Amino acid sequence: MKLFDLTDRIALVTGSSKGIGFAMAQALAAAGATIVLNGRDRGSLERAKHMLTEGNNVSAHIAAFDVTDAEAVTAGIAGIERDIGPIEILFNNAGMQHRTPLQDFPLEAWHRITAVNLDSVFFVGQAVARHMIPRGHGKIVNICSVQSELGRPGIAPYSATKGAVKMLTKGMAIDWGRHGLQVNGLGPGYFKTELNQALVDDPAFSSWLANRTPTGRWGEVDELAGAAIFLASDASSFINGHILYVDGGITSSL
Repeated sequence: MKLFDLTDRIALVTGSSKGIGFAMAQALAAAGATIVLNGRDRGSLERAKHMLTEGNNVSAHIAAFDVTDAEAVTAGIAGIERDIGPIEILFNNAGMQHRTPLQDFPLEAWHRITAVNLDSVFFVGQAVARHMIPRGHGKIVNICSVQSELGRPGIAPYSATKGAVKMLTKGMAIDWGRHGLQVNGLGPGYFKTELNQALVDDPAFSSWLANRTPTGRWGEVDELAGAAIFLASDASSFINGHILYVDGGITSSL
């Protein structure tokens, strides 16, 4: 089990006050990592930190900054490195969804979804890599999606951003692998989160999903834990530029 041990490694998880980001933080903390929770709302981060640490032997910190603001990212990463310690693991998780038929998709929403889902991965990944490269090691995991491979009506811009994150992940691995970094993607399928609550509550969609997914159900966020720990740990030391889909088999099924 030493291969999966993250004891004393500092892990930054963006967008980690709730949903998949918080589940990632819980998983990494359970494997021994020191967690840095990130988001824009300090109050939400404080509540997440309390939930993460209450009754648990977990070390957690808060770094509140906007991952869509390149200058704020640079300053925020520098602050973590200075005040908490070297970031050895990064989970680029911050993301959003906006469901509208493509012909009606607002320009403002297009700019926002590309900023949150794609720009942030570049900004944070680059800022963290600039510290990791001189040290000669580091793990970066970008949260992709089954929409990195598949499309659905009403979410074309979201699919575009997640397809771009997939290819950015591969590009990061190519450029930074020679410096000792492993950069991979984690592609969740349909999980019960606040982002998907409207779909969870829709009997027709849930029935369609159960029939479309070989496993026959929605995923639970704690089922991402094993894949997260694997990609963050020494167990994946020769895996680079790979997208690991945790999707109940939906990307394998027509």
